[in-house]
Formats: sequence, C-alpha cells, structure tokens
Amino acid sequence: MTESLYQRLGSAEGITAIVDDVLDRHAVNPLLAPRFSGKDLTRSKQMATQFFCMGAGGPQTYEGLDMRAAHAGMNISEQELIAAMDDFVAAMQGHGVGAVEVNEVVAMLYSLKAEVLRL
Repeated sequence: MTESLYQRLGSAEGITAIVDDVLDRHAVNPLLAPRFSGKDLTRSKQMATQFFCMGAGGPQTYEGLDMRAAHAGMNISEQELIAAMDDFVAAMQGHGVGAVEVNEVVAMLYSLKAEVLRL
C-alpha cells in the first residue's frame, strides 16, 4: 500500500515542523511580512497545521475558517501567492522533503488560488 502524502511528510510531527518554518519565513518575507505584523503567529501555525494535515490525508480536523472566508478582504496578489508558495518549497526542502512530495504540495496549494486571490 502506498503511503499518503501525510505519512510521507512525516505525519503530524513533520508537517508541524514544516508549517512552523513556513510561517516563520512568511513573517520575514518582504512581500508577506506586512500581512503577519501584529498577528498571532501561534494561532496561525495551529490552524495552518490542521489544514495542511487534513489536506495531506491525515486524521486531523480543521477547525478554522474556509480559505475564502479566511482570506476575504485581503486582496492577495499573484506575487504574494508565489512568494508564499516559494516559502513552502524552501521550508520543505530544508526539512529534506523529496521532490515528488514538494510537487504534490505545490499542486495542492495552487489548486486553492481561487480561494485566496483578489478577495
């Protein structure tokens, strides 16, 4: 039986480490940092971890807002989306995630673009 993306990313422990790294990167990324200034990064990390775990096939339940509601009124640009995806790729590579898994995550994130862009 083939392992799920969740398992291949190191289950909850691995995904938590990746998400923590991603949001730390977002917080200092010149394109994204203004969006995170003054925000509760701990809560953001918790919600993002739940979302990522569930989306990757884990048993977790996501308790946050849907993507459209979470990003409504933010008017996120394509450049910001690309910067966020770049942070995901860099974090995953830094945690030794393989190219196949990185590509799966990028495809998953890209599939959500209509739920976050220009709202």
